[in-house]
Amino acid sequence: MKANCEVCGNDYARAFEIVLGGERHVFDCFECAIHLLAPPCEDCGCRIVGHGIERDDRMYCSNHCASRAA
Repeated sequence: MKANCEVCGNDYARAFEIVLGGERHVFDCFECAIHLLAPPCEDCGCRIVGHGIERDDRMYCSNHCASRAA
């Protein structure tokens, strides 16, 4: 079964889907999935891949960014 990645449009036989909050997403690679689904750091804007730091209902990529926003 081929499917088109919703980020880059690549038609790929090994595409995969992720269901997040009841919404189905199709990707051809983890890079595209991260680009669309990973939350951005509230301070620097980079995508958070991993646990990150949550402070006052905001997500940060590191203690450095979280402390700058305090």
